Amino acid sequence: MRIAIFSDSYGPIVNGVSVSIEALVEELRTRGHSVHIFTTAFSKHKDADPNIYRFPSVQLPFIPEYPLAVPPFYPMLRHFRKHSFDIVHTHTPYTIGFVGLRWAESHGIPIVSTYHTLYERYVHYVPYVPKVYTRYKIAKHTNYYYNRCSQVIAPSEPARNSLRRHSVKTPITVIATGNPERRKMPKEQARQEIGARPGEKVILYVGRVAKEKNIAILLEAAKEILERRDDVRLWIVGDGAYRKESQRLAREFGIGDRVKYTGAVPRSEVDKYYLGADLFMFASTTETQGLVIGEAMTYGLPAVAVRGGGASESIRNNENGLVVGNSALQLSETVLNVLGNPALLGRLSENARKSVASWTHSDACERVLEVYRLATGAIESPVPEGVEDARTRAD
Repeated sequence: MRIAIFSDSYGPIVNGVSVSIEALVEELRTRGHSVHIFTTAFSKHKDADPNIYRFPSVQLPFIPEYPLAVPPFYPMLRHFRKHSFDIVHTHTPYTIGFVGLRWAESHGIPIVSTYHTLYERYVHYVPYVPKVYTRYKIAKHTNYYYNRCSQVIAPSEPARNSLRRHSVKTPITVIATGNPERRKMPKEQARQEIGARPGEKVILYVGRVAKEKNIAILLEAAKEILERRDDVRLWIVGDGAYRKESQRLAREFGIGDRVKYTGAVPRSEVDKYYLGADLFMFASTTETQGLVIGEAMTYGLPAVAVRGGGASESIRNNENGLVVGNSALQLSETVLNVLGNPALLGRLSENARKSVASWTHSDACERVLEVYRLATGAIESPVPEGVEDARTRAD
């Protein structure tokens, strides 16, 4: 197939959307499909991939890490027309995703879209506009956009339910992003390379350092943990707009000496942190799936996560991890219990590794290709609307 992917987020941006797309592109190409990516431009960034087309973009002061594509868009249209695409797959309903929708419609190409983000949880990034009005406009646009698609992919049941609340009637298939292959490296070597001290317990967070990630609750829980155990440190791997404020909170809580911020880490190096850590802690309730939890489990690193959104969906409570309420006290007590119980930690670790082994990037790609075939009419849906979702769940 000839596939056009449209996304506002792609490398060098590192987030759940870009990671998911890059994994899909790699798998599609492995199967012999031709994939072309239409995305935003970055100053001084040069692509090794010749099939990436970048729209002129500007950086906004309130979200400088996410360039905004600006018109005119039509100069890129000649590249789009040249390839006679079989399918258009968008990964955002805004700007570039909307361009993808319009071009697909005008050329009679089926369109599939993946709903990666619960956008109503991100209204604090929109300055000067009342949040109630912003949420209303998001709801209206979500309904308009996804009802114009041939098929929609949601990475989790909470994401699917969010679309249904917005009265999206298009068939929705739940397909979680696959888990990566485990990197081969002894744990002690990984600890040495990341700089973990001998004998210390490392609690790990990986992801953007952003307000919506519930970092304040994470740090409040860390305060209780670190006060009761002097052999524990919290490592925060990632960067973002909330880093300065979160560091202020760490100082205010009196744990600044025992919280390490690594800043942005290349994707190729993040695996060492998963491998070298002892427990993963995740407080975000705004995720559609929480890729980092699956990545952590690949290395036998169980997670203690706050219930809400899609992040906790991959955790089978008390089997391969633990799910708690949105409370610093519940989070801290649970982490302390796991760290103080080696047998429990060992059982969770072993089950975490086993639970993700059966759902890989390859598995996810096969399900996405099935959705493409449904969109193009190559196959007919064997089940009625509302049932196909369960058929494609990772579990």
